Amino acid sequence: MSYVCKENLCSGCMVCVQKCSQNCISIVDSGDSLNAVINDDICVHCNACRNVCPQNILVKKQKPITWYQGWAEEEIRKRSSSGGAASAIMKAFIESGGFVASCLFDMGNFTFTLTNDIEVLKCFRGSKYVKSNPGNIYEKIADKLKNHKVLFVGLPCQVAALKRYVKCYENLYTIDLICHGTPSRKLLDSYLNEKGYSLNSCLDVTFRNQTMFGLSVNGDKVCPYEKDDYTIAFLKSVCYTESCYSCQYASDERVSDVTLGDSWGTELENEKANGISLILIQTEKGKRLIEQANLTIFDVDLSNAILTNPQLSHPVKMDKKRVIFFDAIKSGKSFSYAIYKIDRFTWLKKKIKLVLNYIN
Repeated sequence: MSYVCKENLCSGCMVCVQKCSQNCISIVDSGDSLNAVINDDICVHCNACRNVCPQNILVKKQKPITWYQGWAEEEIRKRSSSGGAASAIMKAFIESGGFVASCLFDMGNFTFTLTNDIEVLKCFRGSKYVKSNPGNIYEKIADKLKNHKVLFVGLPCQVAALKRYVKCYENLYTIDLICHGTPSRKLLDSYLNEKGYSLNSCLDVTFRNQTMFGLSVNGDKVCPYEKDDYTIAFLKSVCYTESCYSCQYASDERVSDVTLGDSWGTELENEKANGISLILIQTEKGKRLIEQANLTIFDVDLSNAILTNPQLSHPVKMDKKRVIFFDAIKSGKSFSYAIYKIDRFTWLKKKIKLVLNYIN
């Protein structure tokens, strides 16, 4: 069996799938890792897949030239996960005549679409703590760039994949989102099935409401009285795919024009509950993106920003308990049992809270 990149270290960006002219690459998802597998029977050994892979060939990164924190206008901010900076930038970009590509939830899939419709931007809002499927977005962007400017908003590995795919960057603008790591869609599907949901039949899935973390399906929290087990596993960093723990793009040098995240270490205490975006600018293009967006911005304490967003200096460290977690899940045990195995105190606290809410 042949792989596009090192075994178990595929990030799932899927750029190799789009690049292959023979349609001989498939992404195999085992829950704890992904692999881009080559069908050797039909492969013509052109190596196009390996040459486009951002895991094999690192895309140029740059240190930020400016750091800010801030938020969008109130109407956007109150509907966003953090300060709404991404939504404000995308809106201004479309209003200036451009197209935007980002991730949304559609018919059971976290997928990418390319649009110049401001109404569609509402579907891009919200953090998505799961692997997304870029589909054929790289090809669509490459074609659109011939005559239009395009803004791509995605994870660092996806931005890197796009830059490996396209030939000319002149009309391309990029935003990467600070990424802690992402679980397999297979894992999310398994958890929702356990709770009585089918991902394919869900109309909407959200992972947090501003600073409050927790899975909601069709507007209702999966676990109304306590944090759900999927979210606990995510916050404990035990459920990401293997490549996330050695991510080459989790550093103080970034692969995009602008990097966005949460300003967790902010000193703006009165604004924390409303969400504050962390904004890193790497290029002159990035400066223009920020200048044309209607953002309220402030300077940010650099040391606090990095301390509370450690992926700006290194990838998340793999906890030894990750093996225990996945052993439980792969053996057919419930997520509750898997959480019990890795953190009995958190499991017990959840059970007590559930009983107290039931009594009341």
